[in-house]
Amino acid sequence: MPSDPLSQLLATLDFAWRRESAATTRLTNIQWRADACDAVSILFFQRFDDGRSDAEIYQRYLADRAFAVLVTNRPITDIDGLADKGVYVTRPDAWAQVVGRFCDLCYPLDRQRLRFIGVTGTNGKTTTVKYLESILLAQRQRVLSIGTLGLFLNGERLLETGFTSPPQIELRRLLHEHQASCDVVVMEISSHALDQGRAEGLALQNAGWTNFTQDHLDYHHDEASYFSAKARILELIQDGGTLYCSSATVAERLRQQGTSRIHIAVLETADLSPAAIAAKPFLALAHNRRNYALASALADGVLSSGERDDWQHLNPVDGRFECRTVGNHTIVIDFAHTPDALETILSAIRDGFPNARILTLFGCGGDRDHGKRPLMGAAVARHSDHCIVTSDNPRTEAPEQIIAEILTGMPDARREVIVDRAEAIARLFDLLANRPADEHWVALIAGKGHERYIDRNGQKTYYSDHDEVERHLEQGSICIPDRQASSVPRSAGSRFLPRTRAL
Repeated sequence: MPSDPLSQLLATLDFAWRRESAATTRLTNIQWRADACDAVSILFFQRFDDGRSDAEIYQRYLADRAFAVLVTNRPITDIDGLADKGVYVTRPDAWAQVVGRFCDLCYPLDRQRLRFIGVTGTNGKTTTVKYLESILLAQRQRVLSIGTLGLFLNGERLLETGFTSPPQIELRRLLHEHQASCDVVVMEISSHALDQGRAEGLALQNAGWTNFTQDHLDYHHDEASYFSAKARILELIQDGGTLYCSSATVAERLRQQGTSRIHIAVLETADLSPAAIAAKPFLALAHNRRNYALASALADGVLSSGERDDWQHLNPVDGRFECRTVGNHTIVIDFAHTPDALETILSAIRDGFPNARILTLFGCGGDRDHGKRPLMGAAVARHSDHCIVTSDNPRTEAPEQIIAEILTGMPDARREVIVDRAEAIARLFDLLANRPADEHWVALIAGKGHERYIDRNGQKTYYSDHDEVERHLEQGSICIPDRQASSVPRSAGSRFLPRTRAL
C-alpha cells in the first residue's frame, strides 16, 4: 500500500479504468489546471463535449506538463506521451464525488459550523448575493461571498476568481483557506457549476432561484437541459431546507418534476415605502425588489425571521443599474446581456422615466448562444428610440458577424453600427450633445457592467465602460449651462464609484 494519503485514496477508489504509474512518486497536491502542476501533482482534468479532438486536448493541455497522475471523467485517446504517468478514468456521473473525496483530504471543511447558501437563476444572482451579504454583515455575521464580482470577506474584495462559480478544487481551496474567518458562505451557483458538480459536498442551508430565461444554450444545447442543470440545486439543499423562488413559473415546473424532499416557496415582489425607494433609488426597479425579497428570505434562515428594515443596508451593485445624470440626460451602465435582462431593464427605464427617450448601446458575446442575438436586438428595438450596436466580448468570432446576427432581430429600428466599443460610446455622447437641452434622454450602456476588459482572440485587454463615460463627462461632452451634474432621479441608481484598473 502506498505511504502517502493521496496515493492511498487513488488505490482504494473504484475507477472505470486505471493505468497505474510504474514510478513510486509520493503525491503531495491536487490541481485542476495543468500549468499549476509539479512533478508530484494529481491533475483532475474534466473533459467536455466542446468539439475539440482528443489530440487537440492532449497537445494544448497535457503534453509536456509536470504532473504525476491524470484523472479524467472520460477516456482520452492519443496520450502515448503520458506513458510514464498514472491515468485514471472515473465512472459515469461519479466525477464530482471522486474529486470531492480528494478535496476532503486536501481541503477539509468544518461543515458542522459553516452555513452555506446558494443562489442560482439566469439573471439577478450577483445582485441577490450582494444584497444578502449586506444584510448579514449589518447583523454582525462574518460572511464569505463568492460570485461574478469575485471573492469577498466581510464585504472586502480578496480576489477576482474569473468565474461566477469557481471550479470544484479551486472553490474548496478558497473555502478551506478562509473558513476560520467566516460563519456564513453565500455563493452564486451557475448552471455550468451545477452541471459539472462544482459545489459537490456543500450542503446548502437554503437556496434561492431568481428567474429562468434563455441563455447558455451553446453549452446546454437546449432549454430543457439548461433547466435540468439549474434544478440540480435541489440536490445540494440539506433536508429541511427551502428553495425560495422569485418565479412562480419556475416553482410550478419544479413541483411537476417531483421535488417533495425540499420545500419550494414562491416570494412576492417586496413592497417598499416611498421613503425607502427615495433613500435607495435602485429599489425602484421591480427586479431589484424581487432580488431584495429573495435576499431577505435567505437571511431569515440565518438570523431568524422578524422585523428588520433590511433595505437600509443595501448598496448599488457594481455594474448593475449604475447611473450618472447631467442635465436632462441620464446615463446607465448595466450588465444586462440576455434578452430577458434587456427586456427587464428597458421596461424599468420606461416605467421610471415615462417622459424620457431611450438610447441603447449594446452588443453580444462571441462563442456563446447564437440564438439569443436576434432576440436581444428585438428587445432593444422594442423599447429604444435609437440604438447603437457595437462589440462586447467577441472572443474568437468576428465582431461584424456577431453584429450581423443581432441586426436580424431589429430590421425596422433606428439603429447604427459602430464596432469599436469606445468609439460607440463617443458616438452616444455626440448624439446626446446634439439633442435640445429640454429633451430628456436615458442612455443605457448594456452588456459589460462590472467587467473591465474586452475578451478577443484569447486575450483580455483592459477596457471599462465606466472609464469611457467618466472621460467624456470630464471633457464636457454633454454641455449644460452650469456644467454641474444634477441629482439622480427617483428611479436611478447611485453615482459611479471609484474604480481600480486591476483585472
